[in-house]
Formats: sequence, structure tokens, C-alpha cells
Amino acid sequence: MSRLGETLSEMKQAGPKGGAKLFIFVTIVLDMCAVGMAIPVMPRLVQALSGGGAARAAELFGLLNMLWAAMQFLTSPLQGAISDRFGRRPVILMSNFGLGADYTLTALAPHLSWLFIGRILSGSAAGGIPAALAYLADTTPPEKRAASFGFLGAATGLGITAGMAFGGLAGSLNPRLPFWIAACLCLLNAVYGLFVLPESLPKTHRTPFRWRQANPVGAFRLLRTNPGLRGMAVVAFLVSLASQALPNIVVLYVGYRYHWDIWAISEMLTGWAICSMAAQGVLVSYAVNKLGERPTLMLGLVLSIAGFLAIALARNGPQFWWGVLLMAGGSISTPLINAFFSRRLGSAEQGRLQGATNSLNGVTGMLGPALFTQVFSMAVRGETQYGLVGAPFFLAAGLMILAMGMAFREVRS
Repeated sequence: MSRLGETLSEMKQAGPKGGAKLFIFVTIVLDMCAVGMAIPVMPRLVQALSGGGAARAAELFGLLNMLWAAMQFLTSPLQGAISDRFGRRPVILMSNFGLGADYTLTALAPHLSWLFIGRILSGSAAGGIPAALAYLADTTPPEKRAASFGFLGAATGLGITAGMAFGGLAGSLNPRLPFWIAACLCLLNAVYGLFVLPESLPKTHRTPFRWRQANPVGAFRLLRTNPGLRGMAVVAFLVSLASQALPNIVVLYVGYRYHWDIWAISEMLTGWAICSMAAQGVLVSYAVNKLGERPTLMLGLVLSIAGFLAIALARNGPQFWWGVLLMAGGSISTPLINAFFSRRLGSAEQGRLQGATNSLNGVTGMLGPALFTQVFSMAVRGETQYGLVGAPFFLAAGLMILAMGMAFREVRS
């Protein structure tokens, strides 16, 4: 953690550019804090409003996440094109206001339809993280972007860590209280950014807005037609799809298999976030300096595979924790994939690139909830052979193995 502290200290002393990065750090921390507060209680709120059991709640929770991802898929290229034409600042602010509206609706929701409306609003404004990645790409030399993206991952981990800790505590008092607090954080952050956030993309580097690029088909054309991006786009797709397993079923999974309450789940998620933050904020930079980017990427994928297998095979809580620690270590692969993409395009196309990759995440966000929640639902109902409850995590491990094989070929060439 000392390395992360040194990085923040350097930013404070680095003038406007360092101050902008520090502001992005604070912005992402607050946004992710709001997201983290909702994680321990959202599945339980879905279950309470639906009046069903764990299997029914898993299906509905998966549908909500699919809807959010569908809106992300449709609107991310548009937001990327807007950020290349008008700058990163308006997209980041729009994302904050959209999240605030989503959490307000969720806090007030008398029935499930309100949750679906909130997911539409939130998914339509899910451009904050991609815009922040483009922001860092604008202000960071190509050779230092892996560390900068790791820094952004640390900000994400710090925000989610604090959010889940407060969310677990607030949720134990009132299951809707975390959503009110999350809405306030997002809206206050949006107002703060409205007056303080500087723009990172100079007008001379901006590109004209084109509708043919501001849609999913045009966005994927960028990844498909660029030889330097095509293969790693497949890796990113597989990694993103496998990563859908944990957020979509872990709360219901540990509650069903280990009978954990909200506070125990919050402790687990907080520990996972802390370890992920340490991995991306400290381990990425250290491993890249010692091993290089390619071996570090492969190491992250191996740790992710081991983590999924450990979780699937865990018979009790302590064994499950080993899988969580391995998964946290495996998170170092994400900033390296982002750095690989970013270095292959100029600053004028960073918004379009991040819109395309975020739209790719939207596809996996639509497929992942349906895939993993249905596999979990079948396992709970005993419809899978041998009643294998850990089946979703075995599937995720298999996807990661495919990604590792593809990544080995790409980084070698």
C-alpha cells in the first residue's frame, strides 16, 4: 500500500496533469463506493420484492443485470464518440447523474418494475469508467499506462471496499438505506465534478462525430478490422464473460451453500475488494517491473483459473476464502489488457476504443447473467448431474483457460 500512497503523493506535486489524475481517482472511489454499497443488499431486495426463493431471485437478478448490460452495449459506442468529439468531462458527469437516478429509484421501489427502470437509466449512463480510462490515456505516456490503469483498478477496489463495508452495516439496519446513501454519493460527486473536473482532451485532438461509429456495429468494426486489436479482443471477451460469474451469483451462492448472512457476505466482498485493490495498485507495477507485461498477464490469468476452481471445490467458508484471494490476485490481468488496447491507437480514438471495449463488456454482461444464474439455478434445483452447486465456477474456469491459450498466442506474436 505504500507504493499507492507514493503514487498519490506524486500526483499532488505534478501540477495540473497530476491534479487531474488525482481528481479521477477521487471520482472513481466515490462512484465505486456507491456501487459497493448496493452489492450486499441488491439480491436480497430482489428476493424480497419477488417473494420467491433463491432460485427465483437468481433468475430475476440475472434479468436485471442483463438489461443493464444491454443498455451499456447500445449506448457505450455513442458515449465513446461523444467523448472523442466533446471531451471526457461530459461523459463522466453524465455517468454520475445516471447512477444517482438509478439508486434513488431503487431506494423508493415498491415493486420490481422500478428496479428495471433504474437499470435502464444506469446502463444508459455507464460511461464513467471507460471515460476515465480514456482520461488516463490522454494524460499518460504509452509505456506507463499499465501502471496507470492498475491505479484506476486500485481506486475501484478502494471505493468498493468502503462501500461494501458501509453497505453491509447500513443494510443490516434497513435494506433500502444503502441505496439512499449511494444516490447521495453519486449526485454529490456529479455536482462536485461540474465545478472542478478539468477536460483532458485538447480541442486540437478531437475528431468529428460520426453516427456510423457511434453504434455497436461500428464500434466492433474497430476491433475486428484492426489486426493489432482483433486477437486480444477475443481474450478480453472471454475474461469479461468468465468474470461475470462472481458478481452475479456469489451473494446467493454463499448464502445458499454456507448460510452466510448479509454481514458475513459484506465481510467477504470487502476482503475481496481490498485484495484486488492491493493487487492492481501495487502488484501490477511491481510485477511488470520485475517480470515484464507479458508474463504478468499470463500470471494473472493462471491465478484467476486457480481461484475459480478453488471456489467451485470449496466445502466450507475458509476454503472459499482461498479462492477469493486467488481471484483477487488474478485481477492484475485487467489493466494489462487495457494497456495493450490503449497503446495501439492514438489519443483522438481513445474514446471510441473505450466505447468499443465497454460495448464488448455489455455483450458479456448480457450473456453472463443469463448463463451463470441459470446454471446456478439448475444446480440448486438438482437438475444438473450429481447436483454440482459449484458448476458456474467450473464453467468460468474453463472460459479463463480458453482466454489464457488465446493470450499466449497473442503476446508471443
